[in-house]
Amino acid sequence: MHATLVEPFSVPFMARALTELLLLAVLAGVVSTHVLTRRLGFVADAMTHTVFPGIVLGFLSAGVDGVLPGALAAAAVTAILLTLLTRSRRVTDDTALAVLLAAMFAVGVVLVSRRASYTADLTSFLFGRLLTVTAGQIAQTAVVAGLVLTTLAVLHKELLLRAFDPRAAAAMGYRIWLLDLVLNLAVALVVVAAAQSVGTILVIALLVVPAATGRLVSDRIAPITLAGVAVAALSGYLGLAISYRASVSHGLRLAGGATVVLTMVAVYLLTLLAAGLARALRSRRTSDAVA
Repeated sequence: MHATLVEPFSVPFMARALTELLLLAVLAGVVSTHVLTRRLGFVADAMTHTVFPGIVLGFLSAGVDGVLPGALAAAAVTAILLTLLTRSRRVTDDTALAVLLAAMFAVGVVLVSRRASYTADLTSFLFGRLLTVTAGQIAQTAVVAGLVLTTLAVLHKELLLRAFDPRAAAAMGYRIWLLDLVLNLAVALVVVAAAQSVGTILVIALLVVPAATGRLVSDRIAPITLAGVAVAALSGYLGLAISYRASVSHGLRLAGGATVVLTMVAVYLLTLLAAGLARALRSRRTSDAVA
């Protein structure tokens, strides 16, 4: 069994895919905790769509090398516009997100439709090409991860205060809009980092499921974050191994990124079941003790 799980990663392209996923596990595991505390699941979902026009423009102008700069530009524009729109009392968060999502994604679709010959290549950025990750892409992900994690570490206390007591944060002199912008940019950068590997659509799982799983086993921020990173890393490892084994041994082609996401969801469901059973057992023991 151990050899079955280790063998796939002796292949260079599988080793690169695993390295990319482990980097994303650390990055997304930490950011997903902030997404959970701020209840930004819809924001994360919207970000995965709003970077699409940037990916398209970058690809059309400079090929694969232009994807990262294009996605970064679109992510920055989205984060800034979202922060500005939500500062207005007349615009609700849901409305701002819906408008940005519709507008940005529509721009991307229009651009793709005008260049039919590139449709197949650009579609891959929606669903990912995990097994074709290059050393250069891994380096880019590492740089993004270092930048985001350092920023979140420096502003950890301020971001948590903003999440749990925004009035107190404002009273203490913190600029709420600036903290919101930092977190929005962090979410956007995770989307950018994962766009070429797991795809912009599947990256939503990386931003939501790890912390959601951690929340099932703890109420504290640190354990939730550690559990989230562990879940993302384990799911990446198992998902890649399963997809490889299914293809090589059984002739069943499974998309690497999608298999990783399904594995992550399976871990979440198993944890949810285990947590429910544990609560039922504790309740039964309490009832027996009272009786």
